[in-house]
Amino acid sequence: MDPTRPPGRLRRFVARLKRDVVALWLAVRAPGTPLAAKAVAAFALLYLLSPIDPIPDFIPVIGLLDELLVLPVLVWLASLLMPAGTLAAARAQADAWLAERRRKPRWKAGAAVVLITWALAAWWLVTIWRGA
Repeated sequence: MDPTRPPGRLRRFVARLKRDVVALWLAVRAPGTPLAAKAVAAFALLYLLSPIDPIPDFIPVIGLLDELLVLPVLVWLASLLMPAGTLAAARAQADAWLAERRRKPRWKAGAAVVLITWALAAWWLVTIWRGA
């Protein structure tokens, strides 16, 4: 066994997670997706896209632990809230999309929301700090 390659179970988990993230990206845009499912899925995608982590990745173990725990839980919760047909169709589209393109999807509006949110949070913190 090659020590540089993760075990088969871990590779399958990561591949499913990648497929489900792409499926959520597709399902958020589907017309039949309930608002609660769209909100959780959008939050998961924005969390993934966020250039600023709540716990920076350079901190050993703990830095990557938030992605290893939070992201799968958000994907699982969004999947629970999705109608079965919508999720199955989105997963099939995600499989086809990943097989064809082999790269991550781009969501410019999501990236803009993340940057605006962090900018507003920074502005709010500076305002509070100066007022204190």
